[in-house]
Amino acid sequence: MDFRSLQLFHHLSTSLHFGKTADALYVSPSTLSRVIQRLEQECGSELFVRDNRSVKLTAAGEQLRDFADDTLRQWSQLKSQLNDKNQQLRGEVKLFCSVTASYSHLPKLLDNFSHLHPQVEIQLTTGDPDMAVQKLLNREVDVAIAVVTPDFPAELHHRHLDNRPLVMITPASSKVTKLEQVNWREMQMVLPESGPSKRIVHHWLAEHGIRPRVYGHVAGHEAIVSMVALGCGLGIVPKVVVDNSVARDKVNCIVLHDIESFKLGICCLSEKAGDPLVESLMAAY
Repeated sequence: MDFRSLQLFHHLSTSLHFGKTADALYVSPSTLSRVIQRLEQECGSELFVRDNRSVKLTAAGEQLRDFADDTLRQWSQLKSQLNDKNQQLRGEVKLFCSVTASYSHLPKLLDNFSHLHPQVEIQLTTGDPDMAVQKLLNREVDVAIAVVTPDFPAELHHRHLDNRPLVMITPASSKVTKLEQVNWREMQMVLPESGPSKRIVHHWLAEHGIRPRVYGHVAGHEAIVSMVALGCGLGIVPKVVVDNSVARDKVNCIVLHDIESFKLGICCLSEKAGDPLVESLMAAY
């Protein structure tokens, strides 16, 4: 196993698309397939389940992805440390993330990065997480923390950060604390107006044959939490948003075991993946 093979596997483990990974890392699809087959032989396990429509990680693949995360990050940090101390990185990097991510993931990222590269200035912008991908494509920022979706643009490169579960929330005053207690004929629902959660929530409702009474469509998970806390209905949001909300004591959380989680990544334009400033920031988490 070499670092290039590990990089190819790592990208594929997040893109779950052979064509996108081959394009992003400048290899042919056949070369990528051979690399994955060789890794599977070395590991003695299948890393992906493949059919004509989808690619999924196996349990062994998830373990290797975690190993690749740690190994590639450590390798990047070591290369930075081995650089000439008199030629430290300098300049500025524009970073975008949601308000919630600024609490949950940004401190670790910035602490690690500033320790290694004290001469680099970070220009941080926060906002609706749905804006992250477009800001990268518009070249308004260099790096963003974003939700990696099945239709994630091929022009973007990303490194897996975390999986974040979604939960159902109900007003604390409603006393509804279990999914079985939800009366879909009476309770209204606050739905996401756009973004990755819109697809996930609508898919979950459809799978369960639920046609909710809609109170309204709202932009931003924090706004959904606030409206549920006010008694406007129930909602489905990432648990990390509830944990960091000032209204967390005014809502009940219901675990949904069969709903898709958010896959968080730290992202940049593929053409910027080799930029020393961008590469170092993305490897810092």
